[in-house]
Amino acid sequence: MNEPAVLHLPQPLPLECGGALPGVQLTYHTYGTLNAARDNVVWVCHALTANSAVLDWWPGLFGAGHYFDPADWFIVCANVLGSCYGSTGPCTPLPPHQRPLYQAFPRLTVRDLVAAHEQLRQHLGLDKIHTVIGGSLGGQQAVEWAVQQPALFEHLVLLATNARHSPWGIAFNEAQRLAIQADCTYQGGGPEGGVMGLRAARAIALLSYRSYEAYGRTQAEPDDDALPAFYRASSYQQYQGDKLTARFNAYSYVTLSQIMDSHHVGRGRGGVAAALARVRARTLVLGISSDVLFPVSEQQELARLIAGAMYAEMDSPYGHDGFLIETAQIAHFLDRFYVQTFAH
Repeated sequence: MNEPAVLHLPQPLPLECGGALPGVQLTYHTYGTLNAARDNVVWVCHALTANSAVLDWWPGLFGAGHYFDPADWFIVCANVLGSCYGSTGPCTPLPPHQRPLYQAFPRLTVRDLVAAHEQLRQHLGLDKIHTVIGGSLGGQQAVEWAVQQPALFEHLVLLATNARHSPWGIAFNEAQRLAIQADCTYQGGGPEGGVMGLRAARAIALLSYRSYEAYGRTQAEPDDDALPAFYRASSYQQYQGDKLTARFNAYSYVTLSQIMDSHHVGRGRGGVAAALARVRARTLVLGISSDVLFPVSEQQELARLIAGAMYAEMDSPYGHDGFLIETAQIAHFLDRFYVQTFAH
């Protein structure tokens, strides 16, 4: 089993909203070996509740015998700041008192996550990244990084993401935060604070991650005359809420959803078009036909405004979660993309 590593930043990390975060640690995984030319780096930026163990949560795309095989690639994935999988977050004891800040944890932005990635990249001595890839919040990090450092990346792969988080997406996130904050245990702090609110928040989130068709396929009742004592769709929502609360916490969920809301590559750069014009990496943008959270119009905008970008659309009933599920389609479009790139 590949064990995670931890980087302790030597200085407090300056934050976009002001101030600095002290005592920062970044937990990360690497897989495979850096080749002699140092040109086989694939950097994965993960989404909201994932972690740095990308071979665990993106099977079919990453792993032995799959598209990004550690036998061929040096794969890096860092747990984002604000999370609860080893990197500094709301439940991490922080100086000077070595106590967690819980709901008082400072506001972070996507640019803060990228600043932390950048310090890890420098620590690893990586001067060139062959491909940076991410979906959803991971894609937001990847495109922000590619705007900041145009010469660093050869290829940029963006899945089910956008250039600026939408009012629709922010509203979904706020509905989830309201559910968490309505849990009276949230304001008291403590590692178990807000658990029932988080359970409800996850049920809300699923409605934006999946689709009408996906629920119809998997959660429909039998076509008979009996009145159900309990509906499959209800059981599914409760199951998914329980599943998340067993592995995540409410404070990180609030922090990361607020980070997602902050995403806007054009902020302070003359707008989205001007910012995306900075990207020099050859870019693949993938949309999902049934994604209601990040509709394909957002990926089409990215592809239109990034010079030479290739756009493709996955036909999937799984909604936003398709970027994690439809690995065969992703691999197909990656093949087309890299062939097109090498032709240039």
